[in-house]
Amino acid sequence: MKTLFKDLKVLELASVLAGPAAGMFFAELGASVIKVENSNTGGDLTRQWKLPQEDPSAPFSAYYASVNYGKQSLMLDLKKAEDREKVYALIADSDMVITNFRKDEARKLEMSHAEFRKHNPVIIHGNLTAYGEEDPSPGFDLVLQAETGFMSMNGTAESGPLKMPVALIDVLAAHQLKEALLLALIKRMETGKGSYVSVSLYGTALASLVNQAANFLNTGFVPGLAGSLHPNIAPYGEVLTTKDDKKIVLAVGNDKQFLALCRVLEMPELASDPLFATNPMRLKNRTTLQEKLQQAACMASSEILVAKIKEEGVPAGMIRNLEEVFARPEAGAMVLNGTDELNSYRMVSSLGFHENAS
Repeated sequence: MKTLFKDLKVLELASVLAGPAAGMFFAELGASVIKVENSNTGGDLTRQWKLPQEDPSAPFSAYYASVNYGKQSLMLDLKKAEDREKVYALIADSDMVITNFRKDEARKLEMSHAEFRKHNPVIIHGNLTAYGEEDPSPGFDLVLQAETGFMSMNGTAESGPLKMPVALIDVLAAHQLKEALLLALIKRMETGKGSYVSVSLYGTALASLVNQAANFLNTGFVPGLAGSLHPNIAPYGEVLTTKDDKKIVLAVGNDKQFLALCRVLEMPELASDPLFATNPMRLKNRTTLQEKLQQAACMASSEILVAKIKEEGVPAGMIRNLEEVFARPEAGAMVLNGTDELNSYRMVSSLGFHENAS
């Protein structure tokens, strides 16, 4: 798999997160990816997005490194005719181009799909926008989280609406774009024709509402701030504090799993209690249920308790910080060591799959 796209040439004219994340996917699978950055602004905006803990003299941030593994960087000014010609030459020699231009911006810079086709009739062009092809509004992930309902559900009554701790809509948009580009590659293999595919952060966010959207569309239910609690299942999202002052989270999906949880906690009476015997009743009485589960959890150590719960086939896990996460071998196996310009950086692979011999 790591050499699957060794003959694929990708030109990346995108910046920040979603577009570069899609480009990194192809780079990790062996494609030659050239990233064109704006020389007028010192390159991709995220080069400057450094933590206070980072070296201020470093050429870019860890944020930038996170989605630019395996690429060759080229600084150009697309407002200059000679630099546009360099891009057109790269287009002619590429299989795919990734952009995040607004329609008016693409027209002014002469970087539209129609222009690209003049130089490569079978080019595959993937473009990202904030709100769709016809809406010129700019948009960062945070704003989209607000405008598509995510912030209205994320947080608690005490915290108020909160954004997610990563730009998750950008990440999901990158996945949508990768899917579209892979479909376009299949189409070109079958027909010999290029494609133009477009993904918006807005459309991606709406598609990612999944069950929350279905709940509203079919019942009119408008979810509010519920923290980690699931609107359809209990105890799912309940956080318990253990004897060693660690926190674990439960994800009980059915009555059988609830019965198993009660056995582990040595509280079999809960499973037969009419207040908790079925999921609808557990939802109705989840505050009382949480209190009873907490009474049992505080008597056990976290590692032992989670292990016992998992042995019974019940989904549960410890709440870990990033230091604890990357101390585990499973996470360490996904860490990449940078190459070329990124040689002093480490980042997480964008590939969430493994290939096994068949």
